[in-house]
Amino acid sequence: MTGVPASAAGGSGATPARGGKLGAAAVNQASLWNIANILTMARLVLVPGFVVLLLHDGGYDPAWRSIAWAAFAIAMITDVFDGHLARKYNLVTDFGKIADPIADKAIMGAALICLSYLGDLPWWVTGVILFRELGITLMRFWVIRHGVIPASRGGKMKTLAQGTAVGMYVLALTGPLATLRFWVMAVAVVLTVVTGLDYVRQAVVLRRQGLRAEKAAAAHGAAEHAEAALESAKDEGRAVGGGSRGVSHGSSGGETAGTASAGPGDADRVSGNRGAAEAER
Repeated sequence: MTGVPASAAGGSGATPARGGKLGAAAVNQASLWNIANILTMARLVLVPGFVVLLLHDGGYDPAWRSIAWAAFAIAMITDVFDGHLARKYNLVTDFGKIADPIADKAIMGAALICLSYLGDLPWWVTGVILFRELGITLMRFWVIRHGVIPASRGGKMKTLAQGTAVGMYVLALTGPLATLRFWVMAVAVVLTVVTGLDYVRQAVVLRRQGLRAEKAAAAHGAAEHAEAALESAKDEGRAVGGGSRGVSHGSSGGETAGTASAGPGDADRVSGNRGAAEAER
C-alpha cells in the first residue's frame, strides 16, 4: 500500500548507499527469510483471519468487528514497516516483489468484498476500486519493458484515503462518525478514479516513447549494417582492381623485355647476311 513493494525496497542487511540506490549484488544476496518478507507473509496470513473475524456472528457484532478492525490495522501497519525496513536494509527478493503487492490487494479486496456482502458498502464502490487496482497492476506489466511507472503523490494519498475509509467501515460506527466515513470513502473513490486515469496516461506515453526509441534504434542498426556492407564491398573492389593492374603491368613488362632482348640478335643476323653477300660478289 506504500506504492513500493517491500522487496523492491529491501537486501543483504547492509545499510544502503546514500541516495537509496540498490545494486544487483544486494538483490541477488537478499535472504528469503528476512524481516520485510516475514511481515509481508504475516499480512497474507492475516487476510483469512480478518475475513473470519469480520463475518463472525453474521458480521454485525460490534465487538467482533472491533477485533476485525484491529487485524486490518495491523495489516496496514505491517505494510508501512516492511516497506521501511526493506528500503533501509536492502532486503530485496523476488518473493517480496510479488508477495507485497498481492498482500496489499488481498487485504483491501477482502475488506471491500466483505463490506459489500454485509450491505455496508455499495457493490459499485467495491467494483470501481478493485477494477482500478487490478487494471493498474496489469498495465504496469504491459509497459514494464519500456520502463516503470513510479508511484505518484496522488497514488499515495489514494492509498491512505482507502485504508482510512475501509477501516472506518469495518468499525460499527453510528451518528456523525458514520456520516464522516461516507465522505472519506467518497474522497477515496474520487482519488481512485483520478489517479487511475493518470496512470493510464503515463502508461500510454511511456509505451509510445519506448516504441519510438526501439524504432530509432532499429533504424540506426540497419544504417550501420548497410554502411558496413558498403565498406566491405569497396574493400573487395579495391583488392580485385589491384590484382588486375598487377597482371597488366607484368604482361607489358614481359613484352618490352622480350623486344629488348631480341633486338641485338636480330642485328647480328642482318650483319652476317650482308657479309655473306659481299663474299659471293
